[in-house]
Amino acid sequence: MKNLLSAVFIFGVLFTACSKKESPGFGAEQVMKVHYDTTAIDSFSNGAVSVDIARKIRMSSPQYLDSVKQAKKRLEEKKKLREEVEKENKKKPEEEKKKADAEKKQKASETSPAATPKAE
Repeated sequence: MKNLLSAVFIFGVLFTACSKKESPGFGAEQVMKVHYDTTAIDSFSNGAVSVDIARKIRMSSPQYLDSVKQAKKRLEEKKKLREEVEKENKKKPEEEKKKADAEKKQKASETSPAATPKAE
């Protein structure tokens, strides 16, 4: 009887240990995308350049420097245009005030009795 119980126990352990385990499915499989800081496949190979050094090289290229100069020129032109528009906007109210003052003076001079000649 003891042999029978131990045999059943051993078969039970083997049956559960050797049973086919099911995979968790598509949800458990995750693709890990590793981000390396080198542009070459192997960081020790010839021509391997770190991202920081590649950025410095690109920034020192003539095309990049030219584009930076053009961007600065555009910003300066925009600033100049804004300043001119602001100056014009400031001049308009001043001119309107001068016109209004001139019209008031003309009306005042027309309506005053000393300025108008009397016909006798």
